[in-house]
Amino acid sequence: MRKFLMIAGGAALLAAAPAMAGFKLMPAGQPQLIRKSALTVTPGIAWNRLGARLGRNAEAWTLDGNTLNDLIFYTAIPAGQTLFREVDKKNKPLPKFDAKMLAPDVVAMFESSYRIANSTSLFSVDSVEPATFAGKPGFRFTYSFTIQNEEVRRSGEATGAIVNGQLYMITFEAPKIHYYDRNIADYRAVVASAKVG
Repeated sequence: MRKFLMIAGGAALLAAAPAMAGFKLMPAGQPQLIRKSALTVTPGIAWNRLGARLGRNAEAWTLDGNTLNDLIFYTAIPAGQTLFREVDKKNKPLPKFDAKMLAPDVVAMFESSYRIANSTSLFSVDSVEPATFAGKPGFRFTYSFTIQNEEVRRSGEATGAIVNGQLYMITFEAPKIHYYDRNIADYRAVVASAKVG
């Protein structure tokens, strides 16, 4: 068993999590409450929710299996909390969310979190732009990365907003070859369905 289970192609490492945590079907067309938060989404196609937890306020779904096409929900992240579980809090602490962050700050926190959690320098932010998330002014950014000791190049997109001082964000990651292009529209449909409150 590996020490860390990689969810979403590398973003969220689960310290001491079981390698097989089980799946739950998230049927198409049915509203789903995410992590008992104020965020609900209605998927256009059926996804599988992974049973392993990324952190207190995160949940992961996939279509074809872990690291192939991963949808991650970050819900109601309060000030002072990290995006996912600490890997080495003493020597390499993850950055914490601050309710006063602007979009570029959230992107920088996300990038730094990935670099630390995955011990990789192979991460790039490809674009950042304003967007609407759950009817609120927010942001969208794209990124690409390679996990250390792997050769698979992955692409990702994130959309989110700070609502009532808490961060809500949905990301999609998949290998650049085949899976990303095949399922990016399915991710965007989930984002378009998002409601907070």
